[in-house]
Amino acid sequence: MLSLPILIGLAATAKYIIQTPRASPFRLFPKVQHVDESLSSFLKTETPIALEGVLNNIGPAGTNAVGVDAGVVIASPSTRHPNYFYTWTRDSALVFKMLIDRLIAGDAFLQPKIDDYISSQARLQTLPNLSGDLSDGTGLGEPKFKVDCSAYLGAWGRPQRDGPALRATALMTYSRRLISKGRISEVTSQIWPIISNDLSYVGQYWNQTTFGLWEEVSGSSFFTTAAQYRALVEGQMLAQKIGKSCPGCVSQAPQILCFLQTFWNGEFIVANQNMQRRRNGRDASTVLSSIHNFDPAAACNDVTFQPCSSKALANHKSVMDSFRTIYSINFGIAEGSAVAVGRYREDVYMGGNPWYLTTLAAAEQLYDALYQWNRSGTLEVTATSLPFFKDFQPSIATGVYAASSPVYSELTAAVRRYADGYLSVIQKYTPPGGFLAEQYSRSDGTPLSALNLTWSYASFLTATARRNGQVPDSWGANVKSTVPSKCIASSAKGTFTPPTDTASNCPTATATAMAMMFKVQKATSVGETVYVVGSTAQLGGWDTSRAAELSASRYSSTNPLWFGIVEGLEAGRVIEYKYFKSEARGRIVWENRKNRIFRVPMGCAKSAVRNDIWSS
Repeated sequence: MLSLPILIGLAATAKYIIQTPRASPFRLFPKVQHVDESLSSFLKTETPIALEGVLNNIGPAGTNAVGVDAGVVIASPSTRHPNYFYTWTRDSALVFKMLIDRLIAGDAFLQPKIDDYISSQARLQTLPNLSGDLSDGTGLGEPKFKVDCSAYLGAWGRPQRDGPALRATALMTYSRRLISKGRISEVTSQIWPIISNDLSYVGQYWNQTTFGLWEEVSGSSFFTTAAQYRALVEGQMLAQKIGKSCPGCVSQAPQILCFLQTFWNGEFIVANQNMQRRRNGRDASTVLSSIHNFDPAAACNDVTFQPCSSKALANHKSVMDSFRTIYSINFGIAEGSAVAVGRYREDVYMGGNPWYLTTLAAAEQLYDALYQWNRSGTLEVTATSLPFFKDFQPSIATGVYAASSPVYSELTAAVRRYADGYLSVIQKYTPPGGFLAEQYSRSDGTPLSALNLTWSYASFLTATARRNGQVPDSWGANVKSTVPSKCIASSAKGTFTPPTDTASNCPTATATAMAMMFKVQKATSVGETVYVVGSTAQLGGWDTSRAAELSASRYSSTNPLWFGIVEGLEAGRVIEYKYFKSEARGRIVWENRKNRIFRVPMGCAKSAVRNDIWSS
């Protein structure tokens, strides 16, 4: 089939493309029947259900992952209204970060899953896609792939620049475990090449626009920027341990940290900057940022927005309060008491409902903060965080309270009850059987949208682990890093090298068909479009009306690139092809040369690239 041109800047709400009226959201389950049981009992029952929910969505053995490649995570088994039967780089990285943390904590049975994940990411890094390819790293910004590790060719919100940073963080966490067991050679030969590509991508492209966490708006994202800073800090530390270098980590981390500060507006963290849509900026993605950048060894640092920091606590209150008056199920709940939490108050996707993962994130940040206070032995109330603490003790004054003080005991106990309240919301709106969907109804709490959402299950597991005092290892947030006095939109050109697939053989049968990316350098004028046509049906059979239209989404005066992907080319077949351009008035102009000829590669790979220069 002919590939479609990439459509950057469409209403690309990514996996949240269908807009459903608020009056009739799609229901997956009957109305929830609330069970009268203690929170602790619920958490004990739900934990194995959540872990099974995650594993069921990972190929090839997961019960919901039939036909899914090994190590590939599906967002959900849902294939319609909405169709989430794809894999996302971001979601997969967050899920496997959770699984790696569990492996480190003692769940040794997860090892084969993690091995499969590493192998799958090595393959995906080399896959040409509509964001680009590995030659200049642009392909690493592709957010979504098919479950057989082939490119997704539909319109989407691309690029998304959080995926490489989050994947690097997951793999660096695993690398530290291997190093502690003396297995440095595995890190340097198998895992570092993947990490290095991702770190190079972050260093080179961090200051370019990106679609944000919810895949709906393009601009600058706090979630993405925070993930990028963490990745570069971790990357430099890991590189030093294994005798490698990461120049971009050293040069770019301070500038990313500087830019990160600009999202704070004095009251809360503005989730996205430089976007075209008008929103008030309060967004649960900023709470997710705080928990994903949680460092149990860190102080309550405002610079990195640690969970216990004044700014993160003020932001938590501001975001939570924004949902108190928009959902029927929250009406009458006072400030300082847990509520159902959505993405942002202007949300209209599937009716604009609360989400399980955002409600769980609200609890997790508070558990993280409690850990950090207990570790330090003090709790500081500042002018910035004072409104947060006044919800629990109206007469509280600014100051530093020692763990031995009554105020400390009263405040931490109140914050823990508040955190538990968010888990009680989850308990209230979890259906019989413990299955977690993406959302639950704003009016009655009935589960909605995609069923068995992997990220919902993973969020439950991380939130309850933090409640139990189980925390990840430190990533280096305490490393002394001075915020530059002036932010510079800098960049460090990266190097990108194909990593080695850690699987010894083809992950599935040898590929019989190939997705080919055609790239041609051709300077054009406004109104002109470049096409590729050739000797196979997929290339139009030399019929110019059926040729594959190429995209100019990455075109510049210094890099006049046209590109596109054609799927289904038979492995081993000799193919002839040629480029032509269509001028504004429809006149066709062919490149001046004989037909180009190549043989479609054979082997494990499911994709390849043709790099051409237009012949004048």
